[in-house]
Amino acid sequence: MTDHGFTAGSLAERLGGSLRNCPEDRPIREASPLGEAGAEALSFVAGPKYRDQGLASGAGLILARTNLDLEDRPVLQVAQPQAAFAQAVGLLHPEPPPEWCAQAIHPTAQVDPTALLHPTATVGARCVVGPGCILHPGVRLGADCVLGEGCELFDGVVLYRRTRLENRVRIHANAVLGADGYGYTLSEGRHLKIPQVGWVEVGDDVEIGAGTTIDRGALGPTRIGRGTKIDNLCQIAHNAQIGEHCLIVAQTGLSGSVTLGDYVTLAGKVGVIDHIAIGARAIVGGASVVAKDVPEDAFVTGYPARPHRQWMASQAALGRLPEFMKQARKVRED
Repeated sequence: MTDHGFTAGSLAERLGGSLRNCPEDRPIREASPLGEAGAEALSFVAGPKYRDQGLASGAGLILARTNLDLEDRPVLQVAQPQAAFAQAVGLLHPEPPPEWCAQAIHPTAQVDPTALLHPTATVGARCVVGPGCILHPGVRLGADCVLGEGCELFDGVVLYRRTRLENRVRIHANAVLGADGYGYTLSEGRHLKIPQVGWVEVGDDVEIGAGTTIDRGALGPTRIGRGTKIDNLCQIAHNAQIGEHCLIVAQTGLSGSVTLGDYVTLAGKVGVIDHIAIGARAIVGGASVVAKDVPEDAFVTGYPARPHRQWMASQAALGRLPEFMKQARKVRED
């Protein structure tokens, strides 16, 4: 292990794998997605479906199954790449120890003199609080948080470490930004936690309702675009990318890696499964479940969500089903 991380050889030893096309002394400093990984980053290929992405990646080391051919790419061959990657993320990005500070404002924090902080609010190490911000009772900022100008955080709001707010962001009571994403992989009969080492970024003029939770990304950011308004009791999972000026109404839940274009509207109790893309200006009706991508300007409703007129027609037909059944029984009897 080097001062800045691991070498390819030391990772191979810790993860129980074998190197191919990679020198043992190559420094590995971070874990990154395939498309973003550089020469000193570790990434992984989950299976043959992602082989082309692995071949195109600039990663200094790629975790892959022993039987997957990645040609001349530097590979660490293991039996379970996803489980090994989860372990490697924990090694390369260890969780910092908790900060126990008797002072409400950590000595390393930078708080603008025009900001208003309630005596029960806490500001962690290296935080930056911009001018005109208001922190109400019980607000807690973890280490390395950044607040732009004119932000207001109401009672009990918690920002985990590295959360970044731009200007004029309003977050209502008991919302939590930056908690761990829900990431696990099954290994040897138990659920192995995938460390979540990303962060949350919130753009200008965003408003976030009471009790809403926004998870940090697994490796990079979960993003909320400027002007977006999120209602109470919503869940935004890790790696979600929310566009500008979206409307997300109460009790809506977005699974991991969901992407919304600009001006998308999700009505109350909408559910969106993971890795779905919803195009700009699309509208999803209340209590709908989105199970496949939605194009721009679409209006979809239902379970599963489909074009609104199609859903209404199917519901109308369903309402007539008892009469159809009655007529079918009569025909059979005749």
